[in-house]
Amino acid sequence: MTKLVQVAVAILMKPDGEYLLASRPNGKGWAGWWEFPGGKIESGETPEHALIRESQEELGVTPMQIQPWIKRRYDYPATHDAEAKTVLLHFFFVHAWQGELTAREGQQFAWQHPRKLNVSPVLPANAPIMQALSLPPIYAISNVQEMGETAFLRALKKQLDQGLQLLQVRESQLDSAALATLSEQILELCAPYDCRSLLNGTPEQALQLGYQGVHLNSQRLLALTQKPDHLLVGASCHDAEQLQQAQALQLDFALLSPVLPTQSHPEATGLGWEKFGEMLNGLEIPVYALGGMQPEHLAQALSCGARGIATQRMAWFSA
Repeated sequence: MTKLVQVAVAILMKPDGEYLLASRPNGKGWAGWWEFPGGKIESGETPEHALIRESQEELGVTPMQIQPWIKRRYDYPATHDAEAKTVLLHFFFVHAWQGELTAREGQQFAWQHPRKLNVSPVLPANAPIMQALSLPPIYAISNVQEMGETAFLRALKKQLDQGLQLLQVRESQLDSAALATLSEQILELCAPYDCRSLLNGTPEQALQLGYQGVHLNSQRLLALTQKPDHLLVGASCHDAEQLQQAQALQLDFALLSPVLPTQSHPEATGLGWEKFGEMLNGLEIPVYALGGMQPEHLAQALSCGARGIATQRMAWFSA
């Protein structure tokens, strides 16, 4: 029987979004491969305590600002220098630390930009985490139906100037010709900014119209049997079953809603932050909070383990 090893993993983050990778030192399994720093959680030790101890032992720093994030299970095969094992990785963001980074095990360090990885090879269990780190904290949803096309495109340009990096185009009221015309304008606006755009629709539609990704509603999510290729894939979830389906398909991210009452559905009772955090506990894919989100809710969402917040109105009416 393959043994389970629980590991605390540190994602040291600079204010500009760069994160630290370290090479596996000689003498350890998978030597020379790159990974996030961390180590085994000892018996009777909490993941947080293991994170602090391992950071001190490996990196010479003491984490001061820790934020739990996602967990990830991975089955490592046996190699010539390491036995087969299953790891359960507990990932933590470390936004502040004391001390100077020191390679106490002879490893190399490399600060990496989330969208521009320049070291290899990377440990297989870590690769999906880097994809998750490339997701920004704000996921904007289009609102042409309410604003009108001209006002929306003007607001989109302003948000792109301010750093918007991820957009969902959700305009089910449009026929195929009108959607194609709008999509062409949106994609042309987004291209110089490297903002990734996802179509709320089918994978076939998204590819045909030139989108980088597709966003699935909950009905399409539950009907899906395999993650579409060549697309960034997100999905809307409203309960634990849908979140588990998104995870089983290894989608790139999910939305969970409604967290708070919304303008469009004021009668709907939101999950609330406590329930939202409980539903994220143990998930292996990044999740955005949706429903009544305002800028001041971002910190709360992150503290619950979310990747960020999604919004249909706040992004545009604050533009």
